[in-house]
Amino acid sequence: MTTKVTIGKSSVMTTKLGLGTNKVGGHNLFKDLVDEDGAAVVKKALDQGIQLLDTAYMYGLGRSEEIIGSVLKKYDRDQIVLATKAAQDPEDDLKPNNDPDFLTKAVDDALKRLQTDYLDIFYIHFPDDKTPKAEAVAALAKLKQAGKIRAIGVSNFSLTQIKEANRDGQVDIVEDNYSLVHRQPEQDLFPYLREQDISFVPYFPLASGLLTGKYSDKDADKFGQFTSTEFKTIMTAVTVVRNLAEQHEATVAQVVLAWYLANPDVAVVIPGARKPAQVESNVQALNVQLSDVEYAEIDQAFAAFKTRK
Repeated sequence: MTTKVTIGKSSVMTTKLGLGTNKVGGHNLFKDLVDEDGAAVVKKALDQGIQLLDTAYMYGLGRSEEIIGSVLKKYDRDQIVLATKAAQDPEDDLKPNNDPDFLTKAVDDALKRLQTDYLDIFYIHFPDDKTPKAEAVAALAKLKQAGKIRAIGVSNFSLTQIKEANRDGQVDIVEDNYSLVHRQPEQDLFPYLREQDISFVPYFPLASGLLTGKYSDKDADKFGQFTSTEFKTIMTAVTVVRNLAEQHEATVAQVVLAWYLANPDVAVVIPGARKPAQVESNVQALNVQLSDVEYAEIDQAFAAFKTRK
């Protein structure tokens, strides 16, 4: 896993394939999670050469960070890129809070749970409706100067909020919902990020399993956010991916991940995993080298979603 990317204007460099850890300790988000499985997932990722671990306070209200912190003690910290997120205020029903004092405390709390003295990336997880975004980022810039964080990120911000947050050019990375069936960021967000040298990380890259190839036309009712026509279009497009997967001796999910890895607007892809075997499967996506023609074929198969709101 030799290809590295630089995060925004920071000095952080990492592998193109990371690990999303909402299933590591995220008991408030998923049923029947086992902490030992989560620790094994993190260990497997690191042993497979994955560097970037993407976590958040909201994943188990700190539990994900604690599990990762316990695993990290057995690894070289300098070889790991830790990204975490915070905004939900535990003293206010988990409502988003971007106040500078709150964010400063959130970083300190995350450092304790992760048992480290610096974070490679810290994201404001969600915007609140009162704090000027440039003020929030200015607080993170102070923490960056102090060596507590190395790169500044925002997540789930509108383009207007991102522009406000980046008023002084200090935002390095944006994380948001993006996949082959959720392509709205291509229209307005990506051009701005390219212009500002801000990296992008998509969450839900496999669209909650929809892009893994395990669903068929009869499963439309499980994905109510799509009309029946849209769902049929997705299933037809997945068939295109399946045909390419057979040619590459890969799975549908691996080919979809390979498409993101080849996408110039995507810095790092962070698929999640509940079990170590899923991490191994995701890593195999690095062996899928799509030709320009194949990349365009997948792009075209999902073209109907480029303008979908």
